[in-house]
Amino acid sequence: MTKKLYQSIDKSILKALPNPSKEKYEMKIKVPEFTFLGVQEQPDFAKLYITFYPKNKIIELKSLKLYVYHLRDIIVSYERLINIIYDHMMEVYEPDRLRITLICNPRGGISSKLVIDSDWKDRGGSERFKDYPERDEEWGILM
Repeated sequence: MTKKLYQSIDKSILKALPNPSKEKYEMKIKVPEFTFLGVQEQPDFAKLYITFYPKNKIIELKSLKLYVYHLRDIIVSYERLINIIYDHMMEVYEPDRLRITLICNPRGGISSKLVIDSDWKDRGGSERFKDYPERDEEWGILM
């Protein structure tokens, strides 16, 4: 079996549809059984949450499903993976806002939660959305 590294992740799988509305709205997507191969070539399991504010394009969910399935055979760290997914979605969909949360199942007794938001100044945003939660109920911690 040929090893597929993160450079093999194919963003062309992601397809866009025209946004049917010019009004503002929020799209929330949950992938509860997200899997990929960690750097030790062992399966990693996570939940992937996508919050999407469309402009002219929306996510074709079937292509997102195929993209997620494509990641099952890729050897990648979750830190790199969340950044790749973010970059691909920003390039393909050009949203007004994109927030991705990856909650990884425990491995060796340690859980991880990673978040990227295009609204953050560090990501080129203007921090105009003020909806960052003060408390993350699932994790029971202040953000």
